[in-house]
Amino acid sequence: MIIYILAFSLLFQFLSCNQASEFPQASHLTDNQQIQKRNNAVDANIVFRSTDGGQTWQDISEGLPEPVKDDYGVGRNASFADDNGLYLTAGNGIYHSKPNSKVSFWKKEIFPDEHSSIAIGKAGIVAYDYDGHFLQKMAGTSKWSPIYTNFQQKRVRSVFESVAGSIFIGSDYGLFKSTNSGKTWKRVYTGGGVFYVVESTGVLMAISGIGIIRSADDGENWDLVVNEERRGFQVESIKGGFAVIFYPTASDTRKVRTSYDGGKTWQSIDEGLPVNATITSIMQVGENFLCGHPDGIFKSTDKGKTWKLVLPSIEKKVFNLSVSGNVIYAIPRLRGC
Repeated sequence: MIIYILAFSLLFQFLSCNQASEFPQASHLTDNQQIQKRNNAVDANIVFRSTDGGQTWQDISEGLPEPVKDDYGVGRNASFADDNGLYLTAGNGIYHSKPNSKVSFWKKEIFPDEHSSIAIGKAGIVAYDYDGHFLQKMAGTSKWSPIYTNFQQKRVRSVFESVAGSIFIGSDYGLFKSTNSGKTWKRVYTGGGVFYVVESTGVLMAISGIGIIRSADDGENWDLVVNEERRGFQVESIKGGFAVIFYPTASDTRKVRTSYDGGKTWQSIDEGLPVNATITSIMQVGENFLCGHPDGIFKSTDKGKTWKLVLPSIEKKVFNLSVSGNVIYAIPRLRGC
């Protein structure tokens, strides 16, 4: 299961983001195949990894440069994890760590734009920016090539490819879909900006500017399942369904819910979590749930009935979580980001 980390999803956060610059015109760039050692890298506490379900954690930051400042990170997809490990952007590079690495080794390749977002498609990594420029690195090659050149919108927030092969681009102007590899595009949602899309059991779920929306027909039609009175913050695919974090406007805390019927009904899993307005991340690893909370990372082994703190917070930041197989990655970020 591919999980993308948003950094992160509420509309008011996106409005404060820096815009990304345009891609260079070069059709391809060359990999830097060297394993990265700590040269100008300074701070630890950039990335943590757990290989035992969150019981113990290892700082694997060595080899990374000083992280991109948070005013660049907010509102862009600066990292993602898939079966091959964790990818993240920093400066002018994409850094990759394999899940089975015994030590903190990072492979770097030259990235086309230091302020760009990244996502994963079936053919390889996609790089994109706020102004609607897209490049793709074909799997197994070092070549970056322009894609989606017929997409005419700007203010791009996300890129997603469904199991059926449809491409979705979320922007401040709605959600756009292509069924022919980006040759033509159709706007399939007009109810506000769309910032993140995931899929589970044949259903698509997305974060929009007015709540969480769902589609059961590969994105042709969308229904609002968590409305503007309960703003959506994060949605993730879990085993057999979805987990969401939302923020009731009449409340001073974020809520965590799960659904196993495609978003029709939702169950609370946050009764044992300390109440807080900046809960950031929720995910499932095996049969367990993990939550990024201002107090640290919490783990539940009983579907959210009880929670145990397994990693305290660092520097008053909140952990954003992602998973590659059974390996969990945690990236501390400023609260609310």
